[in-house]
Amino acid sequence: MSSSTAEAELNEDERAGLELIRESGGIHQSDFWKELEFSSRKGSRIVESLVEKELVDREETVYKGHNTYFISPTARDLDFRLLMAGDMLSPFVGEEEIDPNSDAFSQWIMNLAYEE
Repeated sequence: MSSSTAEAELNEDERAGLELIRESGGIHQSDFWKELEFSSRKGSRIVESLVEKELVDREETVYKGHNTYFISPTARDLDFRLLMAGDMLSPFVGEEEIDPNSDAFSQWIMNLAYEE
């Protein structure tokens, strides 16, 4: 099942849950159901459905001293095109200090210009 097909089949609560997960970039399941004002049981069922449809990833974690899950958008939902110039990835990915005068940055900017 493609992600667009799976998304089309979501009910209103599942759609709201997926939107929250995507907008937040990821959320702990214990906060997920509170944020949506659902019972923990309903929140768990929604997450389970989204995981089954491969729209989100769920990873066991400890949060505020309790075992829970961290729910995040699947990698295919992330748009890396904004970091690309041609086939070059932005030199700032993973860099702590940004040097706008670096050769790597200049080359990346020149590749952006050639795309248009």
